[in-house]
Formats: sequence, C-alpha cells, structure tokens
Amino acid sequence: MSDLFDTSSPKTEGSTPRPMADRLRPSVLSDVIGQDHLLAEDGPLGAMLASKQLSSLILWGPPGVGKTTIARLLADATDMSFVQISAIFTGVADLKKVFQAATIRRTNGQGTLLFVDEIHRFNKAQQDGFLPYMEDGTILLVGATTENPSFELNSALLSRSQVMVLERLTLASLELLAQRAERDAGQPLPLDGPARDALLEMADGDGRALLNLVEQVLSWASADKIDTATLTKRLTRRAAQYDKSGDAHYNLISALHKSVRGSDPDAALYWFARMLEGGEDPRYLARRITRMAVEDIGLADPQAQAMCIEAWETYERLGSPEGELALAQAVTYLALAPKSNALYAAYKAARAVAKQTGSEPPPKHILNAPTSMMKDQGYGAGYAYDHDAEDGFSGQNYFPEGMKRGIYYLPVERGFERELKRRLDYFVKLRAKRGES
Repeated sequence: MSDLFDTSSPKTEGSTPRPMADRLRPSVLSDVIGQDHLLAEDGPLGAMLASKQLSSLILWGPPGVGKTTIARLLADATDMSFVQISAIFTGVADLKKVFQAATIRRTNGQGTLLFVDEIHRFNKAQQDGFLPYMEDGTILLVGATTENPSFELNSALLSRSQVMVLERLTLASLELLAQRAERDAGQPLPLDGPARDALLEMADGDGRALLNLVEQVLSWASADKIDTATLTKRLTRRAAQYDKSGDAHYNLISALHKSVRGSDPDAALYWFARMLEGGEDPRYLARRITRMAVEDIGLADPQAQAMCIEAWETYERLGSPEGELALAQAVTYLALAPKSNALYAAYKAARAVAKQTGSEPPPKHILNAPTSMMKDQGYGAGYAYDHDAEDGFSGQNYFPEGMKRGIYYLPVERGFERELKRRLDYFVKLRAKRGES
C-alpha cells in the first residue's frame, strides 16, 4: 500500500490552519490504511472498481476507520459527482432538493454518488424515499453507519445495497498512520517506545482520534523523550465505543455470557468491566448474570442462582461503585461453577410437548374429588398415596391417559446434578420394578 503524500501542499487555507486529520486525508484509495480486505484487487470494492460496476453500498464500521474517505474516493474513481449529507441534519425537504439536483445531473450525463452519514438515523419513510432514485440510477447510494444494518435499516434498502464491513484499525495500522503524520510534520514524535505504544492504545482503533492525539503531542516543546506517565497525565484516552442500545451492547453481553459458559473467569471479568466502563446499567448486568446461572449452570450448582440474587441485592443496597464488586464476585463464581443446561433443555422440551398436546386432562386417579358427583365420575379412584408405599414411591403414571411417558430432564455427570442423576436413576429402576409386578 502506498504511503506517499505531497507534504509540500499548503497546510493552511488563508490564515486558518487545517487540522492534521484533514491534511492527511487520502487522495487515492490505495492510500487508505487498514481496509485492505475491501480495497485490495481481490477484495469486494477492488473487484467492483476493476469491473466498473459499482453498486449502492452500506459501509458499516466504528468511527475513524475511513467510511467518509472511501465514499469520496469512490466518487473520484468513477467520475461521479460527490454529494454528502448527514441523516442528523437532513429533513424531507432537503432530500427532495438532493434528488432534484441528482435528476438534473443525470439528464446532463453526470452520475451522483450520494453519501449519507449516520444513515441509520433516518426513519423508515425517509429510507423508503431513496428506493426509486436508486432503482432508476439517479443516485448511487453509499450509506455509513456505526450500527448493525440488519437491525437499523429497512430490508428493502438492504436488498438494493451491499454491506461492507470496515474494521477498527489495528495497532500496526495506527503505527503506519503515525509515521505518515511524522512525515507530514517533518519531525518524529517526542515519545519513548512505551509512550508511543500507549499513544496508539489511546486511539482505540480510531484513526481520526490518533491524528488528533499526534497533533497535540507534536505541539509540545520537549527536548527529551516523553515517558508514558507524562503522556497519560497530559492526554485523555479516547472513550471506548459503546452504545447501550446498539450493536456493541449486544456483542459485549454475548461475549460475557459465552465467557462464563466457557468457564473462563478472566475473560468474563474483562467483558464485565468493559460493559461497566461503557456506562452499562449494573442492574441490567445483574439480571443477565442471574439468567446465566439459571440457563447454563442450573442444578449442577443450585447455589449459583442464590449467589446471583444475593449479589443483585447487595448492589441495590450499596450502589455503585462498591456494589459492582458483588456482581463481579457472582460473575467469577458462575465462570468456575460446574455447567449444565439439562434443566433448560428439559424445560424447553416440556413446553414444546405441552403446546402439542393442547388440552389433554390429567389422569382421573390424580384428580381431587371434593364432591360426590366428582367421586361418581371416578375422580381420585385408584390413587396410590406414595407415603404408604414401603419405599415412599408408588410408581404411578402422572401423564395424561394414552400419552406416551415423556423424558425431558437428563442431568449431567457434573456438580450437584451427579447426585440428582443418581436419584433419578433410582426412581427409574423402581418404576420399572412396579411395572413388572
């Protein structure tokens, strides 16, 4: 990938300095850093450009990874007029003007690449408004979003577009960007090795954030190399990307749940901490942690659910941040607890059969008969009182008459369920013995 820029170009327009992030905006697609999986010759965008068959696109990725830049350069590469709008500031009247101008350009033989930033913020009616202009070729739509398009965009819009996933910049990509900034400035960053690594970490995969940080560091007059401690005092780490109602929310709770299920307490604590750092409501985490205890541990460790409820109650009494420690304790306990979804699977199986069998009544021998008429109907007749049996087990049938006996709960050989399996096997043998006698 080319790394060359015209560093002799003016760094100011009039008397107003241009920010480094603007100065270093790539002028050709080959200069875009970190998205080779899309832009390489064998990548989807590279193949489209080679065949000169560019379709409408949805660019999905975190902030600062090049969505706007790629859209602008795609317009340049296809000789289309580039029009940029933001869903935050654009209303229906504005869209009509955009479509009218695009129609005039098309009449004059000029295509329009319409770049819509934050496209997920348009409502359904506004998204539908793009469809006829996409279908007749008036516009080639390139939408940018940080949210999962399958959640936020209409199926009709998605069916007419290809979704391209942009990746957050790796540390290696950020290092290339930092080197580009140093060449533009004509001087190296005044940082020692660990401080340079810390600067890249602060950007959190956001190229624009990195260039802003680099610009601040280069403005410091320092004869000596700056160490990590000094750097972190002067700069603030970029806030982690986290939307409590968006894709990051669901991704991180999935990571937490699967880390607990996978018996990895360190990973579980990491994702738990990531969610708290992102501003997640600890009560939501308390509820989800309790669900994990019921769903993935169940009767393999009956104390797990109680541990979660107690941690939840402790949080309600102490609040943040002290109460969060109790939730962290529960997360760690769950990760190390024996795992079983036997009860969860049994519950789902029983629900499915209950739905199929509809209104089948219980067998009459286990029905109460408080009135003489009910006794005449045979309610309670033949019921065997289990406590009267020598071993406290009658072995009677409790399923509807004519229904095949269901087997739903299959405990595992782990934790407390090992004991429950032993008990269940004991009753299975007794039931078989009663059936033979």
